[in-house]
Amino acid sequence: MRDLPGTSEGLCFGTPAFYIKKKLLARMWENGEVIVVYNSERELWMKKDPETFFITDHYRNYPSMLINLERVQPDDLKELLVTAWLGKASKTLLKEYQNR
Repeated sequence: MRDLPGTSEGLCFGTPAFYIKKKLLARMWENGEVIVVYNSERELWMKKDPETFFITDHYRNYPSMLINLERVQPDDLKELLVTAWLGKASKTLLKEYQNR
């Protein structure tokens, strides 16, 4: 996340979280085994591997999904975190990221 401009670490509901400005990108679940990540294409991921990518009833109406950290491939997690960032970054931050 350090490679993504404007990203910071903080807490959300008492668990570690990543933000872009004040917008939540991802946060750890209380159990430490699952991360919640902003994702508008979650249906594709859940269809690909429902044991790794899933939602609960609570997240049904939010553009986020849950990711089992013990099962997710590192490259997939990185892609999902970058995609979350791209979906919430300002035009200025997007330009900064593209000019790296």
